[in-house]
Amino acid sequence: MSVTAGSTPGGPAGGPAGGSAGGAPGLTLRDPRNLVSPRAKRYWMARAAVPWLVFVGAQVAYLVSVPGSRSTRVAVLVASVAMAAVHVTVMPQWRYRVHRWEASDTAVYTQSGWLSQQRRIAPLSRIQTVDTARGPIEQLFKLASITVTTASAKGPLKIEGLDRTTADRLVHDLTTATERAPGDAT
Repeated sequence: MSVTAGSTPGGPAGGPAGGSAGGAPGLTLRDPRNLVSPRAKRYWMARAAVPWLVFVGAQVAYLVSVPGSRSTRVAVLVASVAMAAVHVTVMPQWRYRVHRWEASDTAVYTQSGWLSQQRRIAPLSRIQTVDTARGPIEQLFKLASITVTTASAKGPLKIEGLDRTTADRLVHDLTTATERAPGDAT
């Protein structure tokens, strides 16, 4: 597959050939090789900033419109601004270091999260659909998300923050590879 960071004969890159993930022989749960697009950091920052702006804006409106003692309200506002600043600056950097993906000749690997992290693997033979999504904010940052639906009860694998070109190539390559994969995707 052209978007694969690499795989070794007998097993996925970085993993032994005899490992197992979900009962699939030859698949090993491990760190995927590819980072998401660096633009994902700005995307996550913008997405996190919107609710904070609404929340802080409501606090400012309350502060200036309601008469009475303002010291407690100012303290709460300052604390909110400090928490927002930490969240909007730290979270995108952290997520960028955690979010990874890889598509090998045998499986799709994902790792995501920031406080709670999740690592998933889906053998190509279990993939049912591969979808692309580009929300309004993602489009501003020229990013896309991929959803790989499998027969798993855990739900689909999601890869957020991909460059549009990489996402389109990955969808094409996964679709082609799953057509050739043996099995009935169940």
